[in-house]
Amino acid sequence: MTAQVEIYGTSFCRHCMAARALLDSKQIDYTEYLIDLMPLERAEMLRRCGRKKVPQILINNTAIGGDEELMTLDASGELDRLLNFPG
Repeated sequence: MTAQVEIYGTSFCRHCMAARALLDSKQIDYTEYLIDLMPLERAEMLRRCGRKKVPQILINNTAIGGDEELMTLDASGELDRLLNFPG
């Protein structure tokens, strides 16, 4: 079963683009909330993630942080585990 991935970000943020590029390279489907286009989602991001900075990424409803945390998880192999990729 594939993990549920969500990203809160903006359409112009380079860190958001980096996170999307990594997930796209792994062919991971994700739900994206662009808070510059959907401003009401900012309050939901704060409630769910507890942070104001974008991007904020959730995997299976667990906030993992931003693009730096995503890259660190990928480098360690932990991201594949969280995404339920076969070992």
